[in-house]
Amino acid sequence: MLHYIIQVVAFQLFFLIIYDLFLKKETFFNWNRAYLLITAIMPLILPFIKVSSFKNILSQDYIINLPEIFIGSASQHPVNPIPLEGIILKQQSFWSWELLFYLGTGIATCIFIFKLIKLLKLLFKNPKYKYGNVFIVSVLKSDMAFSFFNYIFLGAQLNKTNRDTVLKHEMVHVKQKHTLDLLFFELLRIAFWFNPLTYIYQNRIMSLHEYIADAQVVKNQNKNQYYQNLLSQVFDTKNISFINPFFKQSLIKKRIIMLQKSKSKQVKLFKYALLIPMLIAMLVYTSCMETNPATTIGDTSNEEIQQKTPLITKVKALKHQIEIQGDVNEAEERGLKLLLDAVKGEGFNQALVNDIQDYTTKGSQTDLTKKIAEVFEQIQVQGDINENEDLEIKKLLVFTSDNGFEDPFFADIIKHLDVPFGIIDQVPVFPGCEDLTVEEQKKCMSKNIAMHINKNFNTKLADSLNLKGKQRINVIFKISIDGDVVDVRSRSEHPELEKEAIRVVKTLPRFKPGEHKGKQVNVPYSLPIIFQVSDVQNKKEDTVLLNEVPLHKDVAIAHLDEVPNFESCDNALSNEEKKACLDKGITTHVSKHFNTKLAHKLGLNGKQRIHVIFKIDEHGRVIDIRSRAAHPELEAEAIRVVKLLPKMIPGKVDGKQVVVPYSLPIIFQV
Repeated sequence: MLHYIIQVVAFQLFFLIIYDLFLKKETFFNWNRAYLLITAIMPLILPFIKVSSFKNILSQDYIINLPEIFIGSASQHPVNPIPLEGIILKQQSFWSWELLFYLGTGIATCIFIFKLIKLLKLLFKNPKYKYGNVFIVSVLKSDMAFSFFNYIFLGAQLNKTNRDTVLKHEMVHVKQKHTLDLLFFELLRIAFWFNPLTYIYQNRIMSLHEYIADAQVVKNQNKNQYYQNLLSQVFDTKNISFINPFFKQSLIKKRIIMLQKSKSKQVKLFKYALLIPMLIAMLVYTSCMETNPATTIGDTSNEEIQQKTPLITKVKALKHQIEIQGDVNEAEERGLKLLLDAVKGEGFNQALVNDIQDYTTKGSQTDLTKKIAEVFEQIQVQGDINENEDLEIKKLLVFTSDNGFEDPFFADIIKHLDVPFGIIDQVPVFPGCEDLTVEEQKKCMSKNIAMHINKNFNTKLADSLNLKGKQRINVIFKISIDGDVVDVRSRSEHPELEKEAIRVVKTLPRFKPGEHKGKQVNVPYSLPIIFQVSDVQNKKEDTVLLNEVPLHKDVAIAHLDEVPNFESCDNALSNEEKKACLDKGITTHVSKHFNTKLAHKLGLNGKQRIHVIFKIDEHGRVIDIRSRAAHPELEAEAIRVVKLLPKMIPGKVDGKQVVVPYSLPIIFQV
């Protein structure tokens, strides 16, 4: 929520700066009105818009995902615990930011209602009559002047000259429905009462309304006379922010200045085109805020940035479409063959040009043929292709050509080629795993990499960096055509962990390189490393709990005939219904028994995450409870609460009662 508010305020501030610097002094009043309304609404919507094409996402089929490696003294479970739905615990405190927000909203609503009541009193206590499509309210003993929807309030003490001018002015407000603009910003003030930019927006739109009405009136009236009406006296105006007052002292000078300005030249309308790049930039930002950790590792090099040309972008889009489809039809295959002939330059004659033109102008097209046509069109626009673009096209066509890996035309790019795991003929092999089957080679490789990381990772970093709990490190690397580990990058919350992960992965031995179509190729890998920090207290606790575990094999949820459940859930028919009932029961139990007063005692702030692992044994008892949190007392409290769970109906396989492991995330919201 906080991040959303920050984005809204930042976007609105940017839009207002552009307005004040470039648009405010122009006489395109209706354009400015539209700009203010649009840019007030867009920041509320933009954070929710995610344009996937703005993300530079590496296809998950393109890299080999190795199993997680756990580093540290925490024991590892052969069966993955069943993940329960996360529990969010909120500290029951009288005062909070949430309470402050609602309090401010309540006060803003009361102020709005109070102003509305004042307006209604004026409406019902004074005489009124119909004038065309509007109602004129004659306010007794006053010289005020303002409008609200189809009602124009005019003071009875206004002289005839002023009254006629004011009436024409307020009629413009009524016809153009300016009250709707002001009410919109009034509601925005209630929802975002803490945002000063909302008040600035409302002030800007009120000024514009007056400029618009003034400009319409002086078309049929002498300007000097109109100035005199504005300056003649100080008029009484009710202080209500969602009405259009004619006489507002702070605006009179600005209105006269705008009336004296020459009409802005039409060419200056191009200033509003600034809105387009601003919106695109904001969409890129909001779309890229949440990215996959495995694909955001490391920084993009300057060389990679320089290589992003329109043609390369279209070629990558074409490549991605092929990966999505998995195969190509006859028409698509023909397009790829034409692209290969064009790039090779062999037999490049008028007939080939005609074939390409015929292909790109066909009406009925698939997503893939459209992307092929876009590549052709981009090449035609450019006239030629540079070295990087040629390399990127070859990387695509080597896979789609019948004999791409044997064709001498592609010989120069084989060493630069990353072959997707889904299509590679022979994956890289860890030394010593050569004589095994393909599946056994993969398992052997994962096992040996895990052993290597555990043996060589400097676990003393935990003490020097004062780390606690689980530290996740995401690493990506390639095994080159020579079998070397290259292009190692990592991402973690702590830079020292990133450096250590890179150092250890670089010490991996030389592999037998991967092969495709008889050629040695580069193969990309991703490797998640879990650095588990454990203290002496936790080690002792683990020992006690492990001694209590029955000597029965843990069973994963996928293999269960019946999942464990509360006795109250026994009426549920399917395993899914029973699991949902169990989730709900555990959530209710933890929320009821967890001591939220710990927050005040420990001086905690914000979100505190507690991860609990336990088992439901063959007798339905909750055993082997362990927890991990930033504070030992939170761990102890989580264990205490989970131990209070009642005896359950155990899980079953083939009619036999079995032990089932569970994981339970608890979010303690302070």
